[in-house]
Amino acid sequence: MQYRNHRQPGCGGCLFLIILFLILMGGTPLLFDVLGVLLYAFVFLILFMVAAFFGVSYFVRRQISNYEKSQTETHNSFVYLLCNILVKIAQIDGTISKAEINVIINFFRQHLRYSQSQILWVKELVKEAVNSLETMESLLAQFKASFAYEPRLILLELVYQVIFSNPKPPDSELELARNIAEYLDISLYDQQVIFAKYTGRFRQAVVAEDNYYDVLGLAPGADFDEIKKSYRKLSMQYHPDKVSHLGEEFRAVAEEKMKDINVAYQHLKHKFGV
Repeated sequence: MQYRNHRQPGCGGCLFLIILFLILMGGTPLLFDVLGVLLYAFVFLILFMVAAFFGVSYFVRRQISNYEKSQTETHNSFVYLLCNILVKIAQIDGTISKAEINVIINFFRQHLRYSQSQILWVKELVKEAVNSLETMESLLAQFKASFAYEPRLILLELVYQVIFSNPKPPDSELELARNIAEYLDISLYDQQVIFAKYTGRFRQAVVAEDNYYDVLGLAPGADFDEIKKSYRKLSMQYHPDKVSHLGEEFRAVAEEKMKDINVAYQHLKHKFGV
């Protein structure tokens, strides 16, 4: 038989001893006085917790409202549709986990540098999106009707950023991203440019120079005329001024994309001795 430590004795009779002590010291009236104080303290604690909950809720909603009012309707609409589309992608298997929700929220925090007030807003949008009955087709129709070609490229760029936060994204999500691009009438060339950037990033033993071709949407070995043509086209599409109306965070996305394009072009330009 294995030795077991003896448990510490409980205090099952403590309450009985306290009641007996109160009766001996002051009789039944003292006992009821003490019980009344305890009941009052318990009710006060419950009311305080309820008040604190509503106070925090009011503060959060006020912050969200103030932030929404400080932004343009175009910006708010873009983020609203972006959150809903990202949630729909995560729900492709019929459900969405807490981990998937955290991926979306962390994307806004880490990649778009959202402040605490902005994150509170995004959390509210994501919560509403999870419970929304809107279809992906309806969301994309709204997006297509509201935004020109350049914002659609930014949307696809962001969609792939979130999908590739998983080093091995499921084929179903990649297929859905391609379907989104086709629905938004994004050219096959531009789809390949964006897709190549992220697939190249996760390829094993990838050649650095191949990455530069990927960024420009070209196959390794393309001549300089093709490189220059692709560079000019991408520079026009991702010029930050074309998406500045979406908000500073999305202008920053375009600026980051332009940095990649310029680095790739300068490297290949130097290679060809131009």
